[in-house]
Amino acid sequence: MTSPSNPHDAVGSSLPASPRILVGVCTFNEAGNVRELLQQITAALPSADVIVVDDNSPDGTAAAVRQYASSCHGSTQIRCHVRQQRGLGGAIRAAMTEAIEGDYDLFCNLDGDLSHNPADLPRLVAAVQAGADVAVGSRYVAGGEIVGWPLRRKWMSRCINAVTRRRLRLPVRDASGSFRCYRVSKLAELDLSDESYEGYAFIQEVLMRLFHAGAQFTEVPITFTERVRGESKLSFREAIRSGWTVFQLK
Repeated sequence: MTSPSNPHDAVGSSLPASPRILVGVCTFNEAGNVRELLQQITAALPSADVIVVDDNSPDGTAAAVRQYASSCHGSTQIRCHVRQQRGLGGAIRAAMTEAIEGDYDLFCNLDGDLSHNPADLPRLVAAVQAGADVAVGSRYVAGGEIVGWPLRRKWMSRCINAVTRRRLRLPVRDASGSFRCYRVSKLAELDLSDESYEGYAFIQEVLMRLFHAGAQFTEVPITFTERVRGESKLSFREAIRSGWTVFQLK
């Protein structure tokens, strides 16, 4: 894990010994993955609540979430918010807003396709408890890894992250991954009502906004594993649109 880094030397507010945690999962056509994912999340963070924001999946993702939620008898609350398909950025913003309005202390976000290992969640939480405002699950720090990608895709991802980091002056090596833990009090300082962008670029944009707000960052090494079931939702058109949006951010 890298040390918290921020030129503003911001100090995160103290957290309770047992913080209230909300885990956000954004889905579209993940019926084949979501039950296993929820099982792993509740095993990793038994006291956390989970919000699944589903973009009106036609494959029954929301029904699978509700079925699993009805079978849970522990302290975890699992709820599903279904909305018209509006993109990843808007879905993450909706989950963040739930965390703020629900008076949670920490908000964690991970992909809905099992590419992120929920077993890494406690390490991200611990990093924020140690003083960071944002703990980024990073593929590009010592100990981080990508499994299942061809060399060309790994190279392209590294280049995109390097350009993004320099363009937005972010103190992180992995700005395009969504596996993160945020201090909710810091998220509450942002204007999340701004719907100017609903797509993938929000992943970078929220880091930029937090950086400008004086947030402390740290990176926690993770292993990203290419999905086994289902198809990626990042189209070539959306990738180009996201890249163009990043260059417009300032």
